[in-house]
Amino acid sequence: MKILAFDTSSKALAVALVEDGDILGQVTLNIKKNHSITLMPAIDFLMAQVGLKPKDLDRIAVAKGPGSYTGLRIAVTTAKTLAYSLDIELVGVSSLQAMAKNLETSSLVVPLMDARRKNVYAGAYLNGESVITDRHTSFDDLVPLLQERDEEIVFTGEVDNFIEDITEKLPNARVINDSLLKLPSAYQIALIGAEMEPVEIHTFVPEYLKRVEAEEKWLETHHEDKDTGYINKI
Repeated sequence: MKILAFDTSSKALAVALVEDGDILGQVTLNIKKNHSITLMPAIDFLMAQVGLKPKDLDRIAVAKGPGSYTGLRIAVTTAKTLAYSLDIELVGVSSLQAMAKNLETSSLVVPLMDARRKNVYAGAYLNGESVITDRHTSFDDLVPLLQERDEEIVFTGEVDNFIEDITEKLPNARVINDSLLKLPSAYQIALIGAEMEPVEIHTFVPEYLKRVEAEEKWLETHHEDKDTGYINKI
């Protein structure tokens, strides 16, 4: 199976081509760029370099979130368009799961994305499987869930703003702050995606895990009438 996998859930852009578990090529840019402009050229470049045509692909695997709202919309829209136009399968992979899979360890891996104001997108993975579901939460609320676990804990991802809290509240935990390992990997997205059931293309949407701030503020003064479906002002 030939899989095109990509991720634009953070400032980084990652694209990989994988055939039956073997990586054919990958491109990773860890600089702030306009993903709407750079994603398709990166895909075209990689396809040309490995000598594949769009018709050769069997499946698209895309990071479905959490992460940047704009980045997720770009990646998911591109993935849906390619899968539909090529009539091939589509799967969506957790950005956090892809980060966790970078680490080959029997420890409990906790990938973090900094959601600002001491909040995180986080989950917990043991041997590649989710044991604490991906969520948007304050770091303080995440700590008790981790303190209940018996395994050694390893943090990875966007950890820079939480190292002091980790040291204080989870002193036995380790922090992996490697610049390569902390990013979602398009190669890992392809490997995870190879084992997943395809989704329905038209109904597939990103998993933001959190409303945009403007929507949250709007909902503070409005509510939905469950009987009529209308939105009413409070």
